[in-house]
Amino acid sequence: MEQRRIGNLEVSSLGLGCMGLSFGYGPATETTDAIALIRAAFERGVTFFDTAQLYGPFINEEVVGEALQPIRDKVVVATKFGFELPSPDGNQHLNSRPDYIRQSVEASLKRLRTDVIDLLYQHRVDPNVPIEDVAGTVKDLITEGKVKHFGLSEAGAKTIRRAHAVQPLTALQSEYSLFWRDPEKEIIPTLEELGIGFVPFSPLGKGFLTGKIDETTTFGKGDFRNVVPRFQAENIKANQGLVSALTKIAEAKGHTPAQIALAWLLAQRPWITPIPGTTKLHRLEENLGAARIALSDEDAAEITDALAHIDIIGDRYPAHLQSRVGR
Repeated sequence: MEQRRIGNLEVSSLGLGCMGLSFGYGPATETTDAIALIRAAFERGVTFFDTAQLYGPFINEEVVGEALQPIRDKVVVATKFGFELPSPDGNQHLNSRPDYIRQSVEASLKRLRTDVIDLLYQHRVDPNVPIEDVAGTVKDLITEGKVKHFGLSEAGAKTIRRAHAVQPLTALQSEYSLFWRDPEKEIIPTLEELGIGFVPFSPLGKGFLTGKIDETTTFGKGDFRNVVPRFQAENIKANQGLVSALTKIAEAKGHTPAQIALAWLLAQRPWITPIPGTTKLHRLEENLGAARIALSDEDAAEITDALAHIDIIGDRYPAHLQSRVGR
């Protein structure tokens, strides 16, 4: 698979978001099956794997660590800190105090079965801890050889600049897709100016852009989409025009909607590396097929123009989670 540079880090043009194997979309995948999928991704050219302490919590890091241990020197592993875990009351509490970052990193290293974390993200900006203190702590961890690169997740442009001034950022991770293009307004120009890579999560709109979800779809117990406004039946129905238009374009080009959605992202900037996730081998292979699609600038512009007039209905997070993004 083609390699890309995000910041000063080289990764495969598509990574694997491992969250859904353990968290967010219902019961965790059996460990043996999850390990097999991660290794299948590597065998097909993926060298960039994304996890976090929160996913499980902890289970996902353990699975990723076990799966990648035999090939650790051939892959890039990203994980995240920033939540107090285990939670004292079952809710998600932010905690990016310097001492807690250090504690979190030591625990992640053990679960990931590694001596160094390739890319360490702050999972969400903690309003109670100055970002300069966070960046300074990660800078010290880099100096100590426990971390190689620093990243932020779902941070706003001002915070990105402040953090970057203390410890240069390698990547920002945030949601970005044909289903959520808000980063184009301020985030992408900021990253381009500063030379920071972009790692879009949910590049298939949490499954919506595959064309397999409609207003009759029901999500299982523990599936995060049950509380996401965009996935309420009336909003799914209202947003079907986007998928219909995408499907028409994909069929004309001989690809699936998911492949065109990923290829469009890859065509936006050479320093964008999406991390689609899946639990199924055939979906993994479908997604990775997008890396072989070379959309021209004209192709990408055609897709953008065809979908630009379609308004998306519904927020991407419930209110209590939406308040944590863009800080």
